[in-house]
Amino acid sequence: MRLVTYTPNDTSQAPARLGAQLGDRVVDLATAARLAGTDLPGDLLSVVRTGPPALDAARALLQGEIPAEAVHELAGVTLLAPLRPGKIIGVGLNYVEHVAESHRTLDTDRELPDRPVLFSKPATAVTGPGQPILHNADLTKQLDWECELAVVIGRTAFRVAEDDALDHVFGYSIINDISARDQRRSGQWFFSKGQDSYAPFGPAVVTADEIPDPQNLDLSLRVNGETKQDSNTRHMLFRIQRLIADISSGVTLEPGDVIATGSPSGVGAGQVPPQFLQPGDLVEATIELVGTLANPVVDAR
Repeated sequence: MRLVTYTPNDTSQAPARLGAQLGDRVVDLATAARLAGTDLPGDLLSVVRTGPPALDAARALLQGEIPAEAVHELAGVTLLAPLRPGKIIGVGLNYVEHVAESHRTLDTDRELPDRPVLFSKPATAVTGPGQPILHNADLTKQLDWECELAVVIGRTAFRVAEDDALDHVFGYSIINDISARDQRRSGQWFFSKGQDSYAPFGPAVVTADEIPDPQNLDLSLRVNGETKQDSNTRHMLFRIQRLIADISSGVTLEPGDVIATGSPSGVGAGQVPPQFLQPGDLVEATIELVGTLANPVVDAR
């Protein structure tokens, strides 16, 4: 299933709704459940926490006749960030070519890391599809992009073995790991990567059963229509199973947590000469089977 969080365009100040996207339509799952006389959580995070019973109920609704009252045209809704993660754990230097360009331009180590390089983003950094990436020139002159596969955790994971790791994945989405390159402080990335709007997330969460091989997905990023990144998740240095096992060796992963699995090469700092985002730019991150996450850059001074 392709699960989304949305508001109808024809209703002012409408609360966020849980939907399932079917092509160019969005099915309001709460409305469909009410009309069918069944129960279903009303938001995606609750669905993630409830797990298989909620997914089974949603699938059953979509397999039956869907009442017209529960259906919206995709063009008639505004998609929001799918959920607010409890934790966002970022992975740095997880594509070999990005390790090389980061050493050249960002003064990171030349050698490939022997363990995942981890950092965090706060939930307040999350913004949804179509929402602005805030460019505050008083804080940064080097606002950069990174298209990343997002792994949404579905089951509590602590000291999980690699062989069991994917059993703890609810689904997959996209995160654009926005970074203020000139705000790295003594090697620490939190303020550089954690400011408001620095985690565009969406446009949907695609359940894990729809993506049988997350290590073979094309991913790319465009700025104003020009391709800057173009790679495949098979080039990850540390695969998703290893990331979950490594993180959960000491940090409990909870349902709704998100792992941003790292960026391929082609970031702005790695361009010759370097290129950075400016107000007026449009950034589009695309991952095969997941979709495209598009966000404008706006002046936030």
